[in-house]
Amino acid sequence: MMRRPRSSMPPKKRPDPSDGVTNLVEYISITGILLLLLVVVLFTVNSVFMQGPGDTLRYYAFTDIGNGMSVRIVDLFVLAPEQGTITSRFILPHDVAGQDYFVSASQSVTGSGEDQVIVVQRGDVSARINIAGIGATKGVTGNTTSSGWNIITYNSEGF
Repeated sequence: MMRRPRSSMPPKKRPDPSDGVTNLVEYISITGILLLLLVVVLFTVNSVFMQGPGDTLRYYAFTDIGNGMSVRIVDLFVLAPEQGTITSRFILPHDVAGQDYFVSASQSVTGSGEDQVIVVQRGDVSARINIAGIGATKGVTGNTTSSGWNIITYNSEGF
């Protein structure tokens, strides 16, 4: 009869029940930390990758719209008769980044005196543009929204 050679491996031990609990606690704690990290990343992604660039787009679009309004007002002033009234109609873009906006023209009292400004705004994003060339001589007031026809009227009598 042949004998089997003896194995050099020690006999198998019974698993310790605390090993299973340790693995479960480790799995739950790692999963909890990863879920917390995922929630933080989800809130951060919206503000960093969507809201920030959207606000930047709105600001530059508002600046362009305000500059266009300033040019229209100055051009109308240059063409205005000494006696009489002149009117100009124009259309503004209907929306910026899918939302409407508000345009107002008024006097702004600053440290250096009074300036005529155009403010284009929506929520907390706004652009302020000075009306170049006529700020000290003619008062410009009024407001409009982004929808429909807009009219600029100059009356030499000041109405």
